[in-house]
Amino acid sequence: MIKNTSFDVAALVVLGLLFLSCILRKMTNGLSNRLFLVGLGVAMCATSFDIFAVNLDNANSSNAAALYFAHSGYLITHCLSAPVYFLFVISLTDTWHKLKNNRLFQVVLVVPFALVLIALTTNAKTQLVFTVEGGYKRGLLFPMLYITTLLYVTMYVVYIIRYINLFSLSKIISISALVPIGLLTMLIQMVSPSTLIEMFGGAVSMLIVSVGVQRPEDFIDTFTGLMRHSAYAEDMKRVETVGKHVNIIMINIGNFSLLQSMVGYDQATEILGKIGYKLRNINRKIHGNADLYYLDRGRFRMVFSQTSRDKAETAAEMVIEKLKHKFTFNGQDINLFPFVVLARYPDEIENFKSLMSFGMDFHENTHYTGKVMPASEVYDQKKLDIVNNIDRIVDRAFTENNFKVYYQPIYSVERQKFVSAEALLRLIDNDYGFISPDLFIPASEKSGAIHRIGEFVFEEVCRFIASDEFEQLGLDYIEVNLSVAQCMHGDLANKTIAILEKYGVSSDKINLEITETAASYTQKVMTENLEKLSEAGIKFSLDDYGTGYSNMKRVIQLPLEIIKLDKSFVDEMNNPKMWIFLGNTVKMMKDMDMKIVVEGVETQEMLDKFTEIKCDYIQGYFFSKPIPKDDFVKFIMENKDKNKK
Repeated sequence: MIKNTSFDVAALVVLGLLFLSCILRKMTNGLSNRLFLVGLGVAMCATSFDIFAVNLDNANSSNAAALYFAHSGYLITHCLSAPVYFLFVISLTDTWHKLKNNRLFQVVLVVPFALVLIALTTNAKTQLVFTVEGGYKRGLLFPMLYITTLLYVTMYVVYIIRYINLFSLSKIISISALVPIGLLTMLIQMVSPSTLIEMFGGAVSMLIVSVGVQRPEDFIDTFTGLMRHSAYAEDMKRVETVGKHVNIIMINIGNFSLLQSMVGYDQATEILGKIGYKLRNINRKIHGNADLYYLDRGRFRMVFSQTSRDKAETAAEMVIEKLKHKFTFNGQDINLFPFVVLARYPDEIENFKSLMSFGMDFHENTHYTGKVMPASEVYDQKKLDIVNNIDRIVDRAFTENNFKVYYQPIYSVERQKFVSAEALLRLIDNDYGFISPDLFIPASEKSGAIHRIGEFVFEEVCRFIASDEFEQLGLDYIEVNLSVAQCMHGDLANKTIAILEKYGVSSDKINLEITETAASYTQKVMTENLEKLSEAGIKFSLDDYGTGYSNMKRVIQLPLEIIKLDKSFVDEMNNPKMWIFLGNTVKMMKDMDMKIVVEGVETQEMLDKFTEIKCDYIQGYFFSKPIPKDDFVKFIMENKDKNKK
């Protein structure tokens, strides 16, 4: 019977193109990529041996050595495909650490193919698997090949089911396609022995895997050649899911945004490429076998196995050494500020969410030292838990009354009494205790919870102002802070005015504070909000003056009546140059009919010095820290009585 090798030739062409495509698309890094290439190589060898053997059979060759070589080569490589595919699936789940000490699994993985290999390499003498005398015929042990393949296919399917939660639907379909396609082509070849379609079915299966699983365009960054953020996120989720332990070098280029603004987008991407090249060189030099990633905005990651701690430590030191020194780029001397943290995950950083949150901005909260920082020194689990769970914490705060509005008195230098106060929100959570506003306010801005919080504070303040006890205090107004996010909300003005009307509070009893950072924004929504509120009679203060990026033109354009000098000015009061600057700033603001509040005053000396330069109001611990409403009422009443005396 003459057999047709057309499908084998087609399979060889498909496999060859796939192999070339993998090389051209740089699908050579990472164990799963390498195993996929091995699978392609094995499949090409099996197909080549099949073509060789069939041509010998069709020619009725009498060369027994050539026939045994061709058929044995085909059967060995064909049977090898199944365990290689199985190893490929294991690599996709990244569960090697679970199998290292599993002796039974190692036996089941190695022994079946080892027996097949022994049977086929000795078959020329034993002829138990097949014979070629008088034509190719199957022997007594030939069913062993099917049984062995079936065993590996079964393990393949079981493993996919066991770790199905690690794969997307498209990946499950891609890696599962091998089984039905293999069974279908095997049945076709059994029914029609002259149609050699089995190897073509295998080639089609690998093509599907290449399209559905091995997609470098989804995972490889164009500029650096390293894996992308999506690959890092997927790999770290898998590490957490399967209980693996790794060492991660987190590299954040602290001055990348500034660098990009200096040299431009195109040159900045070239610099990223150079950094990626340096990281690959370090990895090769120490034989680290680390997975390399570029996330975004100058953030890189190197992930080592649990057993490669020494290599990770060495690599981290080399990264600092290679990146912290200036290098010349397009005629310019470029200095990078590489913040490098070495972390055990999940030993030191407990979960995926915390890992990603911490890695996002640890360089912004850390002083640059030019040294490798152990995660244990810079990682704050409590802080990240709060940031990650801020929505739940805020919901619980409203349900269990964990939010409290405190008030800090503001003293008038001219009238020599307390005339107003700043409302400040405090959060005391049942699980985390006191949570600093410096932590929960920015986290709430990112999550969107700040709008609900802002409405709560404003309503509490209006309820207080509308009360009889507030009227007895004789205060002019209460200051309420507005965040950047609140200023940008389209309904801010309408909701604010509605709350004032709800409690019958006059608009002159409210002063809204916006930060200098917020003042630097020129978006239409914010401008319209401020104009509408100003038209309603609400006054504004500029908070934290001197810490943001606003220019004087923007300050002049805003409906501001009060400028609040940031505490940082108070801290620098003994600096002669700073004092000259402060004196001129105060005079300039007062010439524009603005009032000046000094925050952070803690001593009599500070009070006297700021009084000398004619600041209008004083706020700080010298008089009182922020206190609960009842204590605040008591404080103001006691000071009223003192003034009467």
